[in-house]
This record gives sequence, structure tokens and C-alpha cells, in this order.
Amino acid sequence: MVINGQQDEFIRLVDQHRGILHKVCRLYCFTDIDRQDLFQEIVIQLWRSYPGFRGDAKFSTWLYRIALNTAISDLRKQRPPTTLTDPDELPTQLQDIQYSGEKEQQLQLLYTAINRLTEVEKALTMLYLEDKSYQEMEEILGIPQNNLRVKMNRIKDKLRKMTKEAAYGIG
Repeated sequence: MVINGQQDEFIRLVDQHRGILHKVCRLYCFTDIDRQDLFQEIVIQLWRSYPGFRGDAKFSTWLYRIALNTAISDLRKQRPPTTLTDPDELPTQLQDIQYSGEKEQQLQLLYTAINRLTEVEKALTMLYLEDKSYQEMEEILGIPQNNLRVKMNRIKDKLRKMTKEAAYGIG
């Protein structure tokens, strides 16, 4: 059971690492409502697990593990698989709405490609983009570092191919 001092500490730590939770929610949910629901579910799971947090790892590492596991579990049990829509099938007015600037377009291509990855690949990509070391990734995901390196190289190749296909129509 969590006591009052622990409750205050929990609230402070979660608030301090709120950005991590928002990133996980953005990566695994596509609507604001779904993101809010997932955020609440992650906080509930963190609260339930907090008495077992021993401090062996950094709080952020523990938080990532709980958040990613909750997001992946939630995605598997509640959501049907995402279907992709061909941009040509969108109403003409929507096709004209684009982000301005080359960087925003590249970022959008990257996010679109990331969303096509598996749940584990998404998690690994997010941690990589957060500049987490392979040791930290191993602690969070429970996958040996050598396997993580191989997976990350395959993911990079996959993302390169998907973004090239989207940008240049190469297939």
C-alpha cells in the first residue's frame, strides 16, 4: 500500500516525467480521446505498480517499461488493426492541406512510417529517438542488447525504404 509521503513523491515523479507518457500516447494512439484514455490507463498502472518500485533502475526506465507494456497491451486487447487509407481516396480539399516546409514533410513521412511498424518496433524506435543507450533499452524492453542492435538496424532499413517509397513513389 502506498502511504501519503509516497503518494506525494509518486505525483512529483510522474509530473516530472509527463513528457515520456505523452510521447508513448502519441505513438500508440491517433486521436486525442484515445491518447487521454491511454494516459489515464498508464497512470493507473504506474500507481498500482509503484509500491513494487525498488529503485534498482532509474525511475524513467521503470516508467518507460510500465508505459510501453500498458500501451502495447491496451492496443492488442481493445483496438482493431489500423487500416491504411490511400491518399488518392481522400476528398480533394483534404489533399491540398499539407504541412509547410520540407522538414515538417519529412517528419510526417517518418511518423507515418513509424506507425506502420509493429508495437515492439515502435517502442524501440521511440527509445532510440530519445537517445537511450542500448543498455537502457535492454532494461526497459527486456531484450538483450545484441538483439536490440540487430532489430534497430533492420528498423532503420525498413523506415528508409518506407519513407523513400512515400516520398518518391518507389516500390
